[in-house]
Amino acid sequence: MTELLLILICALPFLTFLLINFFSDKHEKIIARIAFISNVFQGVLIGTLILQWLKLGRVPVNFKEWVVYSSLNYEFFIDFYFDEITAVFLFLGNFISLIILKFSSHYMHKEKGYQRFFLILMLFYSGYVFTAMAGSFENLFAGWEILGISSFLLVAFYRDRYLPVKHAVRVFSIYRIGDVGILLAIWASHHLWNENITFAKLINAELVHHQLSEHSLTGVWVSLGLVLAAWVKSAQLPFSSWLPRAMEGPTPSSAVFYGSLSVHFGVFLLIRSYPIWEFQHSIRWLIAIMGIFTAISAFLISRVQPTVKTQIAYASIAQIGLIFFEISLGMIHLALLHLIGNAFLRTYQLLTSPSLVAYRIKEQIFNPLEANKKYRLTLWKKIQLYYYPKALMEFHLDEHVGNWIFRPLKNGGKKLHFLNSPSKIHLIIFYWLFSFVLLLAKIPSLEFVNKHFLPHLLALVSFLMALKAFSERKNAAWAISLIILSHLFMVTAISFNDTVPLNQSLYFLSGILIGGIIALVIIYQINTKFLNTTNLHDYQGLSTIESQKSLWFFIGILCMSGFPITPSVIGEDILFSHIREDQGLLALFYAVSYILSGITLIRMYARIFMGTNQQEYLPKSKLTT
Repeated sequence: MTELLLILICALPFLTFLLINFFSDKHEKIIARIAFISNVFQGVLIGTLILQWLKLGRVPVNFKEWVVYSSLNYEFFIDFYFDEITAVFLFLGNFISLIILKFSSHYMHKEKGYQRFFLILMLFYSGYVFTAMAGSFENLFAGWEILGISSFLLVAFYRDRYLPVKHAVRVFSIYRIGDVGILLAIWASHHLWNENITFAKLINAELVHHQLSEHSLTGVWVSLGLVLAAWVKSAQLPFSSWLPRAMEGPTPSSAVFYGSLSVHFGVFLLIRSYPIWEFQHSIRWLIAIMGIFTAISAFLISRVQPTVKTQIAYASIAQIGLIFFEISLGMIHLALLHLIGNAFLRTYQLLTSPSLVAYRIKEQIFNPLEANKKYRLTLWKKIQLYYYPKALMEFHLDEHVGNWIFRPLKNGGKKLHFLNSPSKIHLIIFYWLFSFVLLLAKIPSLEFVNKHFLPHLLALVSFLMALKAFSERKNAAWAISLIILSHLFMVTAISFNDTVPLNQSLYFLSGILIGGIIALVIIYQINTKFLNTTNLHDYQGLSTIESQKSLWFFIGILCMSGFPITPSVIGEDILFSHIREDQGLLALFYAVSYILSGITLIRMYARIFMGTNQQEYLPKSKLTT
């Protein structure tokens, strides 16, 4: 009975997502009722599951549903896990989603893209439920990816406007920084446990203590990767600025994504991984210091912001910083209670924010404040005057992240002049074929070079191609080609460690190659019909006149990004398992290249298909007549 409830709870939001696809904007009432009734029914299922779990004595439930892939040393499986943490997040998500769905049915009335809004909302909720019920880090990462994509789509909901699209790309890019951490944590976790560890096994204190005592350094790397992912996901300092930028979407999406649910998944990750870093005092100190500094800075920023959504965003960040501090002290139940209160409060504030602005404007008109005639420049006033402009500018967090992370990557890619021209692709392919021949030949005299030098060299080339694609602005097709070649080089690099079976390589490359072909075909079709579409400097807004091509291109880049609609998400994890424990640099090259490729593809989609459609992008036939 419990297993059936877990499956139904996880499957219902996705089935609702598929059902809504059959309706259009003119069927507003039907769409809203389907989504609302589905969530009500799921709420009943969640309530039944929680009652049954309480009746059984609150014993954690682990359900290994489906082994997707299995080999001699590796197994990838879908695993559901239910405990008090899952119960809190499922209850919170369902209750708030019901409020948001009811509110949205009226708020979004007659809005262009009504059906699209509910589709993305149900896609987000599917990822939320799957992540909350994930029984392993691999399953959690799959749901994590769904949350990232749906966040991008919701922020860029008004896709014909410049700022929402720009901020959506910004939010997604910062999200992917956290993905580097979780990918490296998964890799290190493979070597720490010698398996895809489940959360059910992590509650075995004896097993965790034994493994961490023998592999203490690997345990620290796992913890640091998870902390980085949680750090970014919950908008902690210095990544706090993405949260107010994400408020460009409709008010209901701001409430459900960034006020209450999505932003708290960093907290979820820390609590879920608590048994790993519980006795690592350096990690606990890091989380505590990070939380306190974030709480102080976010509080100062929230007090002086001119927009109500920005004030609410930073107020939420400040509270999450305090929750991080509570978790570092081991106060898990207090942190969960604090999380529930913060989520409900921010949902209420964001949903009422439009009315609140109107009330405050009226209050300023009819009850003006009298000027303070006596003004003394005390020490406290001096401190206020010093920090006021800094807080008003949000301590320049956006500039710091850009200057320290994204700008060096862009500048580095621009300096790779040998990758500027598509005419040099034959040299790249020749180098790859030469490496592939060395891999197959297995020459004994070159064993040391093949084992210790060539994998890192190929991984470096893969990283450089991903870096060049990231900085490419002139030719979209060339950027896509570089990403495909980058993945080919990375698969070859890892194959030198341990001969990777062909079917495992194909698991990874299947989505990459299929998605790449789809994306290149769409680019070619658009280039033959429109002018200047290879220019990625501006937002071109072609989705308004090429909606079908926009959809297919988006599907193509999702496949290339390892989104869980192709076997690539399994192949990615398989390849990580073949990277040795002493090859941290290779794992870093792999993770960063993978993440850069995803950012590049999403930004490319935004530049070509989102934004305001310009007059110069008329069909070539009309321009020549």
